[in-house]
Amino acid sequence: MDKLFTKQPSQNITSRRRFLKASAATTGGLVIGFNLTIGGRLATAQDAMAPVAAKGPNLNQPNAFLRIAEDGAVVVQVKHIEIGQGVLTSLPMLVAEELGCDWSKVRSELAPAAPVYSHTAFGMQITGGSSSVVNSWVQLRTVGAMARMMLVSTAASRWKVDAAKCRVANGMVIGPAGQKAAFGELADAAAMLPTPEKVALKSVKDFTLIGKPTKRIDAPAKVDGTAKFGLDITAKQIPNLHTALVAHAPIFGAKVKKFDASKVNGISGVTHVVQIESGVAVVAKSFWAAKNGRDALQIEWDLEGGSTADTAKMSKQYADLAKTPGVVAKKGNPDAVKGAVKSLVAEFELPYLAHAAMEPLNCTVSVAGDKCELWVGSQLQTLDAAAAARVAGVPVQNVKLNTMLAGGGFGRRTNLSSDYIVEAVEIAKKVGVPVKMVWTREDDMKGGSYRPMFAHRVEAGLDAANKIVGWNHTVVGQSLVAGTVFEGGFVKEGVDATSVEGIVDTPYDIPNMHTTLHTTKNGVPVLFLRAVGHTHTAFAMETTMDELAKLAGQDPVAFRRGYLAKQPRVLNTLNLAAEKANWGSSLPKGRARGVAVHESFGSVVAHVVEVSMEKGALKIHRIVSAIDCGLVVNPLTVTAQVESAIVYGMSAALYGKVSLNDGVVEQSNFDSYPVMRMTEMPKVEVYFVPAGEAPTGVGEPGMPPIAPAIANAVFALTGKRLRSLPLDLASLKA
Repeated sequence: MDKLFTKQPSQNITSRRRFLKASAATTGGLVIGFNLTIGGRLATAQDAMAPVAAKGPNLNQPNAFLRIAEDGAVVVQVKHIEIGQGVLTSLPMLVAEELGCDWSKVRSELAPAAPVYSHTAFGMQITGGSSSVVNSWVQLRTVGAMARMMLVSTAASRWKVDAAKCRVANGMVIGPAGQKAAFGELADAAAMLPTPEKVALKSVKDFTLIGKPTKRIDAPAKVDGTAKFGLDITAKQIPNLHTALVAHAPIFGAKVKKFDASKVNGISGVTHVVQIESGVAVVAKSFWAAKNGRDALQIEWDLEGGSTADTAKMSKQYADLAKTPGVVAKKGNPDAVKGAVKSLVAEFELPYLAHAAMEPLNCTVSVAGDKCELWVGSQLQTLDAAAAARVAGVPVQNVKLNTMLAGGGFGRRTNLSSDYIVEAVEIAKKVGVPVKMVWTREDDMKGGSYRPMFAHRVEAGLDAANKIVGWNHTVVGQSLVAGTVFEGGFVKEGVDATSVEGIVDTPYDIPNMHTTLHTTKNGVPVLFLRAVGHTHTAFAMETTMDELAKLAGQDPVAFRRGYLAKQPRVLNTLNLAAEKANWGSSLPKGRARGVAVHESFGSVVAHVVEVSMEKGALKIHRIVSAIDCGLVVNPLTVTAQVESAIVYGMSAALYGKVSLNDGVVEQSNFDSYPVMRMTEMPKVEVYFVPAGEAPTGVGEPGMPPIAPAIANAVFALTGKRLRSLPLDLASLKA
């Protein structure tokens, strides 16, 4: 999946431009808007909306990516949602670098849903795959360069000098004789010029902002509470706003047979009880009234045809299936292992995982006549807007989706079925009032979508020289994209690329590597989770490499180096982490280190983890991380994202598990699905590998290697190999 997200498509920009005089936010000044091209041709509405909608907004109506106001304020429209990853700062930095503006005057806004804001690799507006900066790298720098040239041309004309002899600095155009004009005073006149057909972008060596630690634009508002998330929408913003909660079936696929709302009618604040496709909705004047009303509902469910998935039974089924060959994902010589002098068999089990974002899912909707407006933290605005249009029964061009800040997503808001969007619109249409539909954390934990459960089985062997001679790898689990709009792009000849990424494209030069896949079905809804397939493949790969190093009698870092000669980026990242962690040096008694390195989303991350056992419990003291993500736009953001990925990955490694008993999910909130606490966090150090002239992914690559690094450290400390997640730390006490 990461290969598609990090694809570098054509990012040509046409010279078509209009001014958004009708916009309340635009009161004069310079506006830069443009159309995208895909594969060298002008993008169409069908590119952005297909296949869910045949018709969409007209792409010849360019939206503003940049506004320069008369007071000098620079406002950048950010097409990717802000879910904590820092795009409201890093993307404006791309514009500001080329524009040469005063950074203190830069502001950022989340762009609404519109095809002109489509991801150039996907033809739809989406935030995912650690691709926001990658996708905008050329695009937004070009916007800044366009505006710079227009401002310089305006000033040069006013001064009657050669534009080539003018320069920009800190929001000013400076002439050859020292003349100065602020961007704001030039903006109106610059707006009358034609957009430059071609622009020259800066060389990396000339950057003055990109690469510098830069404080986040959105931080002050998030600290003082003025930042508005989807859950913050109130009746002050939308008159007569109601809150809705939905009672969902106890198992996936069950339907409402009948319901009794007689006990709900007397609850103060409740205004409507309506059946919808996915359950029964209670609508009220407040959240607690809606919740109390939902609790009082009496529903009889038709369980026929519902999922009876049971993870205890699935565990054995998956393990047995992994012992048989599946569909070939990577062809090697499966018989090569038979000639090994030393060999091992390693079986891995990885559970369903919940996304567990801090802000519960929510969507506010108003349906009035042939218009539908949404306020939602969507990672997939194009499909969500199209789903809203379908349910509301209005043309998709009549849907206005306002992108809100979101308190985490981790893939849950990249929802190909638009489940919570569909519910909100269906409710609002039925009750005839604006509705804020909320899924409580319990709703999402027990009835949402999950990272699939997986099993891996690896047979690998060494020759007399302790070199790998063969590697047979079988993967068992559900497809993330089967039956979705992404199936055609990811599933080839029966193999879902997201199930085997990180194995079939491993950077290790492993001879006779043979990989097969069994794709299962059981009615449990699954969805992308942060780092997608790498969340499980990295654990199997890096734990097995560690086991082979032990089998070979070699140091784990040295063993890995032997298979990375053709992969300098991976090797350099591994070496940097090892160097900064003082790999090989002595540790205090009772401590040990573990290492893992993995490539995903165009970047490489290596972790070295230092652990001990204290009072019978695992203690993680220190994590040293190295990342090669190409050119670093904002070191503060990259560091924070690596740290964030570590925390998220540690939660999955130590605690994360969704289990089902006869179709019923057993977890409901953080008491039964724990996440890392601040008191548990070790010291984390992040180092950058100097590399590249363009950025690669950052948000996800730090997660995959953390679980195997911890497991490998546990082995180094205790001699016990833990091959399943979450790690069975109780077994260490035995």
